[in-house]
Amino acid sequence: MKNKQVIFQDWGLIDYKEAWDKQEALFAETVKLKTEIRNRQAVAVGEEAADEIITPNYLVFCEHPHVYTLGKSGKPEHLLLDEEGLKEKRAVYYPINRGGDITYHGPGQLVAYPILDLDNFFTDIHMYLRMLEEAVINTLADYGITASRYPGYTGVWLDADNERARKICAMGVRCSRWVTMHGLAFNVNASLDYFQNIVPCGIDDKDVTSMQRELGRLIDLNEVKEILKHHISVQFGMEIVG
Repeated sequence: MKNKQVIFQDWGLIDYKEAWDKQEALFAETVKLKTEIRNRQAVAVGEEAADEIITPNYLVFCEHPHVYTLGKSGKPEHLLLDEEGLKEKRAVYYPINRGGDITYHGPGQLVAYPILDLDNFFTDIHMYLRMLEEAVINTLADYGITASRYPGYTGVWLDADNERARKICAMGVRCSRWVTMHGLAFNVNASLDYFQNIVPCGIDDKDVTSMQRELGRLIDLNEVKEILKHHISVQFGMEIVG
């Protein structure tokens, strides 16, 4: 049985490591449940017994204090700060288990962590990434900002077809047994100065931007959360609960 219900949680401003641990717990719980379901199916006589258990899905929104994270395919030298520099910036650094290179998280940036069992939706990780991008593109369109994809890269960009290309949303995910974690980082009111201390996502010749910079005003983050939540739910055919 496919479960299209998604439990929404807003963790607010939360330490990156604390959020990572909470993500890992939800992720491990879902993977364990999938294993139990598979074992039951192996011994089930009929479909009714096999469908007794369904896996949960979660969509988590949050913000983080200043932090740099390095994905599995990233290069440590893309962090341009040493320990002293990190202290001066009041930032921390974590190598983590998502895909992608280095990125920055901080206050004013909307971070979304979908912890989904893709068996409840579709089992195609590339489609998953494209649909998350589309939700952000549609959110920006609601504010009059035209965004698109940049060929060869994940994430969401402005002016991707010319020399003014600049990234507004970074993405990096982990998927195991079709269960996802990590997700996207959407620059709403983020301090863009912090991106000068890294080679963002390993791309050293492109700019980074935010909704605040593009529109010239502070954006209501809670409003963006509601709009992005809506567009994610539409893309995936979710029923948001909680």
